[in-house]
Amino acid sequence: MAKAKRKAAKSRSAKAKTKRTKKTASRHQADKSLHAVRFPNESKSYRTARNRLLEAEIGLRREVERVAALRRKLPLGGEIPIDYEFEEMDGDGATRRVRLSELFGDKDTLVIYSYMYSPSMEKPCPSCTSILDALDGSDIHINQRVSLAVVAKSPIGRIEDFAQRRGWTELRLLSSEGTTYNHDYQGENEEGSQRPALNVFVRRDDKVHHMFCTELMFAPTDKGQNPRHVDMIWPLWNMFDFTPNGRGGTWQPKLSYE
Repeated sequence: MAKAKRKAAKSRSAKAKTKRTKKTASRHQADKSLHAVRFPNESKSYRTARNRLLEAEIGLRREVERVAALRRKLPLGGEIPIDYEFEEMDGDGATRRVRLSELFGDKDTLVIYSYMYSPSMEKPCPSCTSILDALDGSDIHINQRVSLAVVAKSPIGRIEDFAQRRGWTELRLLSSEGTTYNHDYQGENEEGSQRPALNVFVRRDDKVHHMFCTELMFAPTDKGQNPRHVDMIWPLWNMFDFTPNGRGGTWQPKLSYE
């Protein structure tokens, strides 16, 4: 009997030791950092929480790359049904017609953003406009590797007038008026309402194929979220995601804050 009691006590002691060891290991893991950088007067609780967040950020970085790799591995999409002919304006104010196939220039990849600005809209979409505000500054960098164009349904003169007021100087702006491009590549719905679609096209053996569209806008959304299908090219929301108040609930960008 005494031997059995000693064995039971030893077992309880071993379990307690194991529990303490796991607790200590868990605490050490929580305190463990992936780097030695510290900021003035930060607390231990802050560092522990920040380390957990850092692990999540590493996971997010890996997931972003995983999704990008899947996107790059997509099979070749359908060949464009029409070599769409858009209208653009040169620096002297003269207009000319340009085909989609010509927009590639010396690149094999073409990105087209569908700007929500139809003839029936009094003003262009504020959200699209905030995206283009950023892309205008990035255009010179983007065009080192791929060609970028912005297409809207309004007449080219109306588009250029707004661009001039906005201060855009780099973006290649095109009018899709009189074409079915917006409809064919999800820049508008069946009723003609405009959509903010981003499409990628590739040139292979002198043929132009569709590669990708931001179809996330058609998928179900989680509670409290909008589609977020173009977030990756939209610095505004990514900046707010770094801040304590996040995206601000119902806040949306405006054309003017006066």
